[in-house]
Amino acid sequence: MTMTERRALGAGDVLDGRYVLQDLVTEKLGSSTWRAHDRVLARNVGIEMVPSDDPRADNFLEAARQSTSVTDPRFLRVLDLVEADHDHHVIVREWARAFPLDQLLRQSPLPNRRAATVVAEVAEALAHAHEKNLFHRRLTPHHVLLKQTGAVRIVGLGVATALAPAGHQDTFEDLRAYEQMDVEALGKLLYACLVARWPGVGVDGLRAAPAEGGKLLRPRQVRAGVSRDVDAVVDRILGRPPLNHRTPLRTAADIGRALRLTGEDEADVDDPSPLHISSPDLLRLDPVIVPEGPPPGLEPPRRRPKAFEPAPPTTFERSVHRARRATAGGDRKLVLAGVALTLAVVGLLAFAVGRFTGEDRRPPTATVATEEAPARILRIASVRDLDPQGQDGQENPEDVGLAVDGNPETGWRTSTYYRRADLGGLKDGVGLVVDLGGPREVDSMRILLGGAGTALTVYATSPGGEVPGSLRDLRRIATLDDAGTDVTVTFPANTITRRVVVWLTALPQVGPGEFQGDVREISLKGRR
Repeated sequence: MTMTERRALGAGDVLDGRYVLQDLVTEKLGSSTWRAHDRVLARNVGIEMVPSDDPRADNFLEAARQSTSVTDPRFLRVLDLVEADHDHHVIVREWARAFPLDQLLRQSPLPNRRAATVVAEVAEALAHAHEKNLFHRRLTPHHVLLKQTGAVRIVGLGVATALAPAGHQDTFEDLRAYEQMDVEALGKLLYACLVARWPGVGVDGLRAAPAEGGKLLRPRQVRAGVSRDVDAVVDRILGRPPLNHRTPLRTAADIGRALRLTGEDEADVDDPSPLHISSPDLLRLDPVIVPEGPPPGLEPPRRRPKAFEPAPPTTFERSVHRARRATAGGDRKLVLAGVALTLAVVGLLAFAVGRFTGEDRRPPTATVATEEAPARILRIASVRDLDPQGQDGQENPEDVGLAVDGNPETGWRTSTYYRRADLGGLKDGVGLVVDLGGPREVDSMRILLGGAGTALTVYATSPGGEVPGSLRDLRRIATLDDAGTDVTVTFPANTITRRVVVWLTALPQVGPGEFQGDVREISLKGRR
């Protein structure tokens, strides 16, 4: 059947015997996107497809396969690939019941803190994709979804690459250019969140941002109430060069880090008219939940993505950041005056105490040591398995004690997974939670593994945190993609935690098409 004879697919058609097409979402670049219903698992899914005789069809599926290496949950996962069904190649993805960001921005900009949080989430997710040499290349507000909980989801990763001309091979210079395209798009996305305008030609129903003398106006020049911190981040991304000799932000990871360090909102302009969000056509056959109060994009998320979060800035880092802003803003004299006043008060108090206690003071008989106590092996109070995506929530819990029994000949083993090292593609990971019995200052962790080739991430809870049931709100300490059998992880200085999570994301091969993790021994060093 030729392209002209191919029957156009429509609502009600069934792909691969299970995916019932329901709503046509978009048609672009020769591909079409649908909302479909999975009859086997009784859930909605997203369908992307191109004609099988399109020269780009094979690359279309291959790009989808490669995108599965990015496991950040903020990207909608690839669930299935279907080749040459109804003369189409098909990618099946997760479906998110969420509001596109452009729909919210057409009604109102986001508050400073919420804008920074949304774009930081997108930047951190893209940073993980960039590590795998995968790029979005066409990021706009329509590709960012906000769920009712406030969580962020991103669509379209790798689609531009998948639909590139057939036979094109990306060079190193191409990859560098793609990365900078994503970085600049993050700056434009943040600009749009703050003022509901898009730098350059308007997109997704947003008007073009104003310019003066051919130069883009900064967000604070467009809308009152934009915080200086967030405005400065926009300038560090889009400024050529940035104002006041600021350091440019040239990677997605740097952008995410800078946005996490931004301060609280300044006074925002009150909007006297309440916003109302109706369910978009994209979701019209899903049950509609009418939001109470402001739309989800204006509320801070109630939960964080469950995996791959960078360590949040510490209180000390925030203090240093504020101090630098204060001195750079012309307040150096005021800071020095405060220091001088403090020293003067301390001197007067010392003089008064000396006079009151008299002249017959004797030197102290001992000197208090101020050196830091040496690190030692910390006692492990308990250990438990962590399997939030398992059917029963457990992963061989009866053997967890073997991972901390002091015997490297025994250990805790995962279940056996088949065909793929990433737990057969069934889970994001499984792991162990090591409990130290109370808050401890941890310096390092040693992990003995039963086989090379394990990919793992180490997380830490807050000192008073509860036993984690997932990776939500945990602090990432380190990630190793291809670990050997003897791994030592060094913790950042002054890390105080009670529980440490060893999270396995890829397992060594133990037989033909069989993969299994094996943690032989875990020990930690630190101080009480």
